[in-house]
Amino acid sequence: MPITEILAKNVSLYGGEICLTEINPEFEPILETKEYALVETAHKNRYRKEITWREFDDKANQLANLLIERGVKRDDKVGILLMNCIEWLPVYFGVLKSGAVAVPLNFRYTADEIKYCLELADVSVLLFGPKFIGRMDEIKHEIPNVKSLFFINDNEHACPDFAESYEVLTRACSKDAPDIYIKDSDNAAIYFSSGTTGFPKAILHPHLSLATSCKVEQNHHSQSHDDVFLCIPPLYHTGAKMHWFGSFLVGGRAVLLRGVKPKWIIETAAKEKATIVWLLVPWAQDILDSIESGEINLGDYDLSSWRLMHIGAQPVPPSLIQRWIRYFPKHQYDTNYGLSESTGPGAVHLGVENIHKVGAIGKAGYGWQVRIANENGIPVKPGEVGELILSGDCVMSCYYKDPKATSETLKNGWLYTGDMAREDEDGFIYLVDRKKDVVITGGENIYPVQIEDFLRGFDKIKDSAVIGLPHERLGEIAAAIIELKADASCSEDEIMQFCSQLPKYKRPRRIIFDAVPRNATGKIEKPKLREKYCGGSVVAKQTEL
Repeated sequence: MPITEILAKNVSLYGGEICLTEINPEFEPILETKEYALVETAHKNRYRKEITWREFDDKANQLANLLIERGVKRDDKVGILLMNCIEWLPVYFGVLKSGAVAVPLNFRYTADEIKYCLELADVSVLLFGPKFIGRMDEIKHEIPNVKSLFFINDNEHACPDFAESYEVLTRACSKDAPDIYIKDSDNAAIYFSSGTTGFPKAILHPHLSLATSCKVEQNHHSQSHDDVFLCIPPLYHTGAKMHWFGSFLVGGRAVLLRGVKPKWIIETAAKEKATIVWLLVPWAQDILDSIESGEINLGDYDLSSWRLMHIGAQPVPPSLIQRWIRYFPKHQYDTNYGLSESTGPGAVHLGVENIHKVGAIGKAGYGWQVRIANENGIPVKPGEVGELILSGDCVMSCYYKDPKATSETLKNGWLYTGDMAREDEDGFIYLVDRKKDVVITGGENIYPVQIEDFLRGFDKIKDSAVIGLPHERLGEIAAAIIELKADASCSEDEIMQFCSQLPKYKRPRRIIFDAVPRNATGKIEKPKLREKYCGGSVVAKQTEL
């Protein structure tokens, strides 16, 4: 059943109920130019917005009908370039209802990256928001294949002269569902890889992937119609949206929080009676730091509705969960593993009943098959390190217009993830590292994730990243980039003394104090660190080799 039919079911059952709430705790002018920022001052009280399932469906139908009127046909590509907002999901479903392929874009992309992705995905229509006026102005004459630019903002008078107002155009369109038949095998969406291992690839998924991911998520976390899902990560990424899909399947309400300050998250969870909150590792760390510093007093908030603390998008340090449980002892905890090529999270699933296995990513998720294999696809023995490979209905169709990369990743019905992993005696899988991130020192394989997790156990360290630096004799050495907690003071010698607990070959050979860059989904941007430190001189301490 295509995902658009789930929306129709929700309208039938819960049409008058609130389905989406947007919370904007600190209004800021959301346009890039002074001229438009003045216009926005009249909307400073727009702290909270909400829509019902029927309004959601009406908005989706109006956009679908507009696209069809403009000549958009089945399999045409429609881009979405928006910050998280209440319009985001109805726009996404409007594209799907038209029979077109939705192409969400990373809101952090530069103008050149936007142009690259629009060209790669053959986008012919783009819907964009106020934050992107400047970037779109830069490239408006360089994207000839984009025939229509629709500007989304509730102040229609702020529309730039090179675009058309989404509000004005859709207001005149029918709210009836278009007569478009959609099959599970039809193309549905193109997502871009996060770019942590290179320039983004375009990942094509059919409708089957999206519909299946709803079932996977709901099976894992038992969402009911009464659950309230607090969504903070960016909707352009599969992670946020596919976690919401579990609530979507049962018509549950979602709250979109625009902002990641710890106090905002706690306040919103309390006021909106959130039952499920999905966090990235840095946000969870910031919440704990704010509690421990006294900035947040948990006694001031009624968080009794919050049942599940859900975390993912990167390896989760066990020390973080141990700290979390001290302050939130009644929470269920869960983590999932996935990637955009597998329609986001759920391919491997820990399970709320397995908190004793904190540090593992879990076992095969609902409907998934999982192997840890050698370079020939043959399963390795338990305890041995191999590449994690996946098979299931949520696997991508291909890398769009990239048959070489597709053939290297999809082999004999299996998705080769590029992640190295091992399985323990109980069948639980542990991530070891990205295949491309393994540091080989004098013939020994060093897996940075292991060292990073260890370093985050030091009470002065907020975050850490380990990369390989070229070395004349050993080929590579491990360098640790250390981001200290606010107001913490720490020397290189202290770090090295702490690392003396590690086997000698695993100890970082260089210590670099710097911020650890992460992308919008919380993953460490190691290409940036390699570019910064591998090409030039590094001011750091090198230990005796």
